[in-house]
Amino acid sequence: MSIFKFKQFEVDQSACAMKINTDGVLLAAMVENGQPKHILDIGTGTGVIALMLAQRFEYAKVHAVEIDTEAAATATKNFQLSIFKDRLTCDPIAIEDFNPTQKFDLIVSNPPFFVNDLKNAEEKKGIARHASEVFFEELMAKVNALLTEDGLFWIILPIKQAEDLVEIASTYGLLRAKQINLHSDVSKPTFRQVLCLSRRASPVEIKDFYIYESEKVYTAEYKEVLKDFFLGY
Repeated sequence: MSIFKFKQFEVDQSACAMKINTDGVLLAAMVENGQPKHILDIGTGTGVIALMLAQRFEYAKVHAVEIDTEAAATATKNFQLSIFKDRLTCDPIAIEDFNPTQKFDLIVSNPPFFVNDLKNAEEKKGIARHASEVFFEELMAKVNALLTEDGLFWIILPIKQAEDLVEIASTYGLLRAKQINLHSDVSKPTFRQVLCLSRRASPVEIKDFYIYESEKVYTAEYKEVLKDFFLGY
């Protein structure tokens, strides 16, 4: 299905290697930071996270970067067809080459995370899903440079990569403030972590989040988080 319809916008994902997935929509629905004015979405892909954030934070300008030029063009088209088009922009550029004039009070990323895993045979999907050894080092250096003093960085990763990222982030004075452990259901271990990093030291808030109540039956919590976006809820 090339067109994914949400309550307030549509997303054409035909030219994007990585399609809309649970990771991205949950991240976009869970991020918090009051009423941010400038938001950055790193590796926007289809643009779905940026669109969801534009819907959630009605006064924010949302900027996206995407290294895959075709995906960036698709995201731009999705932005221009949305009711939020005046607050959305996308640069076809790698984050390490992105040098804006302003900083951001909210930065979000659903990044490539299979560091050192076998590379996918499909080159574009490989770019979207695999990170080099230095990727997270470069990512955190850039986030540190672009984040305001009171800003928050939100990211979703598998457990091992999340642990590595937290260690790297700490060298820049970015500390774990929140951690949401995602589970398929109550019988399954954590398969992803949603992390919120801040420059402010505080006790870490940790919670568990379950997607399914039983086979193919979503939990009330899952439906509540996504009710403003998905047509079925």
